[in-house]
Amino acid sequence: MKRTEKRNKRTKLSLMLKVFAIFAASFLICATAYGIYLTKKAEHAANQSYEELDRQSSSKRDTKAEALSDNISILFIGVDDSEVRAQGSDHSRSDALMLMTLNRKEKSVKLLSIPRDSYVYIPDVGYEDKITHAHAFGGTQATIETVEELLDVPVDYYVRMNFNAFIEVVDALGGIDLDVNIPYAFYEKDENDQYSIYLEPGYRHLNGREALALARTRKHDTDIARGVRQQDILKAIAKKALSVSSISKYDDVIVAIGDNMKTNLTFDDMKALLAYFSGGMPQIDTLTLQGEGDMSTGIYYYKLDEESLEETKQILQTHLGIIPGKSSSNISEIGSEDEEYNDSYSYSPASNWNQ
Repeated sequence: MKRTEKRNKRTKLSLMLKVFAIFAASFLICATAYGIYLTKKAEHAANQSYEELDRQSSSKRDTKAEALSDNISILFIGVDDSEVRAQGSDHSRSDALMLMTLNRKEKSVKLLSIPRDSYVYIPDVGYEDKITHAHAFGGTQATIETVEELLDVPVDYYVRMNFNAFIEVVDALGGIDLDVNIPYAFYEKDENDQYSIYLEPGYRHLNGREALALARTRKHDTDIARGVRQQDILKAIAKKALSVSSISKYDDVIVAIGDNMKTNLTFDDMKALLAYFSGGMPQIDTLTLQGEGDMSTGIYYYKLDEESLEETKQILQTHLGIIPGKSSSNISEIGSEDEEYNDSYSYSPASNWNQ
């Protein structure tokens, strides 16, 4: 009787193990199939978004940088190519400019926000103007050349995204969570320039339209504060995208970027960047360009502080390995996320902001 019970127990255990093995095998097969499906879909989206520049590499480098092995820089360009503006994607102004540098040895990131009204030299036209106009003058190429001229660092890659892509990516991730750093509650413009988005200060969960409105907010405090908000939003998106809970949402994210984003990152480059971030969020130091508003000409410009600009150049050049030194030295604390923005800012009437 006891032997029969033991045999029955062994039979049940064996059956349970077999069932478990079948479930495990099925899960692995499904996961592998889903992974292949996502990879193929991502490759298609990447190919659809790919747009090469009219150059092989930056004039600031001797040879082309490789995403898989080198320290690189990526310029994020947010453009408003909505029907309201009627300017098209190639002739619209850039609404947001952020330069990211990645150092592989340190596994660190520097993220610089460039105020849209910064008064800079634009090589494409040969004179100084707001940096936001560079894209209207000559598209992505002119914007990249202007940033390289301003910061004296190479721009190896770019990602140009319009409002629709931004909204859809955030929504595909299920929204983002961050501290809404605004001085008070107010209604902000939506993607169609209608004041329909109500923003409140404090820790909030934002959908795509709300995140876009927050990124565009610039009349209620300073250009520096606006840049910090954009940096916070980008970090929140990266954090959400790298979370385990977002794996099932990658399909929707891939669809979102396919039609509304342009980049010179190939699919292999993107995989290399994914490997860079696969160990979790790296250290991200945020930088700002100090300056002050100027209305002496009757048009608002953001005049950059030369000392702050030179210090920022040195930080980025060191981080990219262009000049020797430790990019984590004290100089990198200038404009970092732990430093409050400079309040020495001249507020200009709303009528002059869009010039």
